[in-house]
Amino acid sequence: MTAMTDPARESFRLSMLIYDTRYRSFTIQAVALLGFMLFGAWLISNTITNLQTLGKPVQFGFLLEPAQYDINQRLLDYNNRDTHLRAAFIGLTNTLLVAFLGCIAATILGVFVGVLRLSKNWLVAKIMTVYVEVFRNVPVLLWIVLAMAVLIESLPSPKDFRGDNATASMSFFDSVAVTNRGVYIPEPLFSRSLGNVHLLGDSPLRMDLSLDLLAIVLVIIASIFAIKKVNARATAIQNSTGLRPTTWHVNLGIFFVPLIVLLIALGFHLGYPELKGFNFQGGTHLRNSLTALWLALSLYTAAFIAEIVRAGILAISHGQTEAAGALGLRPKRIMSLVVLPQALRVIIPPLISNYLNLTKNSSLAIAVGYMDITGTLGGITMNQTGRELESVLMLMLAYLIISLSISAVMNWYNSRVKLVER
Repeated sequence: MTAMTDPARESFRLSMLIYDTRYRSFTIQAVALLGFMLFGAWLISNTITNLQTLGKPVQFGFLLEPAQYDINQRLLDYNNRDTHLRAAFIGLTNTLLVAFLGCIAATILGVFVGVLRLSKNWLVAKIMTVYVEVFRNVPVLLWIVLAMAVLIESLPSPKDFRGDNATASMSFFDSVAVTNRGVYIPEPLFSRSLGNVHLLGDSPLRMDLSLDLLAIVLVIIASIFAIKKVNARATAIQNSTGLRPTTWHVNLGIFFVPLIVLLIALGFHLGYPELKGFNFQGGTHLRNSLTALWLALSLYTAAFIAEIVRAGILAISHGQTEAAGALGLRPKRIMSLVVLPQALRVIIPPLISNYLNLTKNSSLAIAVGYMDITGTLGGITMNQTGRELESVLMLMLAYLIISLSISAVMNWYNSRVKLVER
């Protein structure tokens, strides 16, 4: 009898790439990938050739040319003699600023509204429902424009603060001026400052690092680390004796005493805004464009986060709430210690998408004159230089890096808080 051939020992033939199920899927994927790469190469080559024919080869030298325009709201030093790359970097910091502030405000408000939507108080629950439905179903651009219009039309002008018969006055012990040109708040100053460190020299990405701010951050980090050690010791004592020592006063002392000592050593004081001439001088100026954008994006995104929080809470079995209540826990403690920690595994994944949407929606800032990276690199710079392809590609790359960074951080946090099953 002729021995049967063992399929596992059969020699490889090219026809097996098509007819053998062990290799067919790999072949299809390889062909599809090759076709996609060839199409991409042809598209890029065709675009470059057409641009060269039009006398506009792909170049990025325009980034080193003087920008010749001002940026009204900024975190770093900038003037109109700086390069387009510097202007784009300033716009990027403005984008990161509004995205950071918006994510924090939207999260706090969204959690608050989401919990209140489940309130047993009928009126409170309905008010929160109206808020969610109204903000979710109106385009965010309209909310941004509306917020800007309200700030400009409803707030007093600087001249209303002048004279004995002034119709407007500064708030918070005469330290904050809320006007239709923006909000002026006290500025932190140090009479015995440690100075600044100039990073990256005179490059377009240069920045000044305040040693005072660095010292404050390091002290806060050290205090938080010490507080964790104190809480860990209290937990160990509780596990061994059943009684947890009181640590809140120790934690407050660890956090505030070193910080206060450092601030006194640096000569910390506040520089207050004052009305001089036709406007306020001194302090920190938060323009209405930033305030309107921050307010609109936060309120809009919070409506979506509220629904996510509500869904996460409803995903927790009602039996756990009843069990916690049977142990004598109050409703607030049940929500903070039992429900929300378990709801995080349901809340965080869709929460990431809302953070990304808020960051991308910040590109609508040009509607109210806030100069983010879209308004600088994708707006004035592109119009001045005529480099549409290069500007758009760099703009897309910037938003891609920001979005991937947010996703990476949130996914890392999600892996830390998710429940580990056996």
